[in-house]
Amino acid sequence: MPVARTRCVALVGVTGRTVEIEADVGRGVVGTHFIGLLDTAISEARDRVRSALLNSRFDWPDARITVSLFPASLPKRGSIFDVAIAVAILGAAGLIPVARIAEPFFLGELGLDGRIRPVRGILPAALAAAEAGARIIVVPSLNASEAALVPGLTVVPASTLRELVDWLREGDLDRLPCVDEVAAFDATPPPVPHPLDLVEVVGQPIGRWALEICAAGGHNLWLLGSPGTGKTMLAERLPTILPALDRDQALEVTAIHSIAGALPATHPLLLRPPFMAPHHTATVAAVIGGGTGLVRPGAVSLAHQGVLFLDEAPEFSRGVLEALRQPLESGKVTVARAAGTMTFPARFTLVLAANPCPCGLSGEAGRFCACTPDARRRYLGRLSGPLLDRVDIKVRLSRPSRAELLADRAHVEPSRTVAERVQLARERSAKRLSGTPWRNNAEVASALLHRELRLPASVLAPLTRALDIGTLSARGLDRVLRVAWTIADLANRDHPGADEISAALTMWTGQES
Repeated sequence: MPVARTRCVALVGVTGRTVEIEADVGRGVVGTHFIGLLDTAISEARDRVRSALLNSRFDWPDARITVSLFPASLPKRGSIFDVAIAVAILGAAGLIPVARIAEPFFLGELGLDGRIRPVRGILPAALAAAEAGARIIVVPSLNASEAALVPGLTVVPASTLRELVDWLREGDLDRLPCVDEVAAFDATPPPVPHPLDLVEVVGQPIGRWALEICAAGGHNLWLLGSPGTGKTMLAERLPTILPALDRDQALEVTAIHSIAGALPATHPLLLRPPFMAPHHTATVAAVIGGGTGLVRPGAVSLAHQGVLFLDEAPEFSRGVLEALRQPLESGKVTVARAAGTMTFPARFTLVLAANPCPCGLSGEAGRFCACTPDARRRYLGRLSGPLLDRVDIKVRLSRPSRAELLADRAHVEPSRTVAERVQLARERSAKRLSGTPWRNNAEVASALLHRELRLPASVLAPLTRALDIGTLSARGLDRVLRVAWTIADLANRDHPGADEISAALTMWTGQES
């Protein structure tokens, strides 16, 4: 019998690597042997594949079966290789034409009854197959719409091993329904309105303005205030004023959620910026990424191109909070394990919310706070200086009075109106930053701020004084300048003036609303 070859994909982080699967059915002691740096899930595939073949009315070869997954040095994990292993064995046994399985990619997990089950990571796997020059990819039926997002691929959905083998034997592409490539990409979010709206946040005009600045420039935000002042309401409505994801962003975000198994079955492509709000008991692995065995992306990667919200931020473990510093600077997370190193994208807008003290009543008129000054200091001290130094805007919220609530109702705007201003501001910054690797003001390098975008000394006077007296660090100076540029973009100005600089500096130091 000839050696049968076919192809599959191994996922390393969010990147797919082509794996060639060879099967040989020949002389020797009867048995099945898998080689190629495999994990437990693949080693157990021999039992899944054998049962699937027998229950699909195929004979199991009474010979020595050797299955090799190349390259042998590449770690391979998961059950995504089951279908490819099965068709390779059937090809080596002469039950299907070897030439028919050499070019396509086969992805999917096999059930004992021969059903082909969906797997995680189909989108990055399909992208890797397309880059490898594949024209046809066979995937589980429930993953077909996700694989069809990749242009240039003929996606063949398969529900059972039996129908897949019948198609491979007859060579009729029309026997199985093919899923057409998504012909056009609409960057507009689905017509279903977002369940939340910024118009619902009344009595916090400074908070709403800070949210608009964060959305326009991609800046991080810290909300400090007593319970009931609207911190969570503001944070949850930030995605409603963010621009929709473009094609490249949507594919990247969708790939991450696919690997994590968090992709909705009814929406194979994520068009809206994601919003992640892990509980304060979450571990470092849950927030940053990791785990034993198969490394999974954490909340910071699932929030890529969106918002990561840490409610009750001081209650998070110090390890989690300090681990945020690296992705906030680099926009990615590198998880190192003994089996290898994986890198996940993690460029997100961070929103921290905190009470002013453990009981939350500090500074509230007419409310008694039982916390000692030392307790208040220790509580907020859990948010370290280096972490807060990476937060561009700090806003203190207080409870609005009834008169303030009534007066503010005339000024609140729906998310759609604010989102239009945010989009125009982003277009201005994108035009200014064209030809650079940065997409928004929050990412602009320090060198560009102090050379091509340098402002007159008269405008920078408040920042110079803050530097002289030590209330502003060099990193803080750059962050204030970035916020000032965003405020100028929202005001449709060519460059920041003294008012924008003063407003940005006030938000950097903290503002009570």
